[in-house]
Amino acid sequence: MTDPILHPAIPSPCYVCEESRLEANLQIMQRVQQEAGVDIILALKGFSMWSTFPLVKQYLKGCTASSVWEAKLAKFEFGKEVHAYAPAYKPQDIDELVQLVNHISFNSVGQWQRYQQQVADAGISMGLRINPEHREAETELYDPSAPGSRLGVRASQLEGLDLSGIDGFHVHNLCECDSFAAERTLEAVEKRFAKWLPQMKWLNLGGGHLMTRKGYDVDHLIKTLKAFREKYDLHIILEPGSAVAWQTGPLVAEVVDIVENRDKIAILDISATAHMPDVLEMPYRPVVRGTGEAGEKGHDYKLGGNSCLAGDVIDTYSFDKPLAIGDRIIFEDMIHYTMVKTTFFNGVQHPDIGILRKNGEFDLIRHFEYEDFRDRLS
Repeated sequence: MTDPILHPAIPSPCYVCEESRLEANLQIMQRVQQEAGVDIILALKGFSMWSTFPLVKQYLKGCTASSVWEAKLAKFEFGKEVHAYAPAYKPQDIDELVQLVNHISFNSVGQWQRYQQQVADAGISMGLRINPEHREAETELYDPSAPGSRLGVRASQLEGLDLSGIDGFHVHNLCECDSFAAERTLEAVEKRFAKWLPQMKWLNLGGGHLMTRKGYDVDHLIKTLKAFREKYDLHIILEPGSAVAWQTGPLVAEVVDIVENRDKIAILDISATAHMPDVLEMPYRPVVRGTGEAGEKGHDYKLGGNSCLAGDVIDTYSFDKPLAIGDRIIFEDMIHYTMVKTTFFNGVQHPDIGILRKNGEFDLIRHFEYEDFRDRLS
């Protein structure tokens, strides 16, 4: 496979999706679907690079949308099943969604009761998001089951309710978790919601199933899902975001200047706050190809973004040799949950988007111009 840092056609900055790696992930998911008897759909909130949809839809059953706009992307660009969930819907959202989706999950009993007739009249399968009150996510920011969460209905809130018209439950409490976390979640669902499961047609287990990560026990996941599906005669749906595009490509950046203030600081042609905001929000330290921890190699540099935000700094990395203006910096694993969060803050040049094909050729899919920045606002 051509190394993105060496391919002469790749500009900087640029997100590069490596087609062969994406397909390898999809093949793992295909195996899970076939052997566990479940459906896997693409969570657009994590990966919505629609230029890859011709490949992705060969393997996955459809998409899940968190908004009307995502539902339109799923309907018109992916063209298979469309599922929807959002914390709350306005009436105008429902008016559009009933023309776009096959399944819709409500976050509260009140939302379901408000819209159930309209959705039922459209022939759309309805579900409720439930909160299993079971925590697996390591980062508080990403934990839907944290105390006081606004996401999902607790079992105590369903007592005494007539759930006629509800076809399924939607549960999402994982974040880049293993198969044993999925198993514990199913145990929590069973513990709190078992009395309602026999009347359900489907169970959506949301995302966070990082089945494409090296070392993930895919056999255990298949066994766990199959056993639960057969026990309750349920159609089981998974909707991973990270797993689809996990380790499928980098963000290619370039050194624009080098300054010194206590440390050597390399200023890049990208921005953490604009182009990989989780670095600051989560926070986390992205992997940079060919580098080590501070002090591990011969030359340390703090990597900084090209915006006016004082804290637009990624971290300190060590390199084998001194950096020079024009050197490429490769941030690994930047395709999922990164492109979907980018902004045009400061008018910093938005990274291009490209695909490194299986045959080694590079296709530049999108180059952003001033007009894209201008038209974002008015």
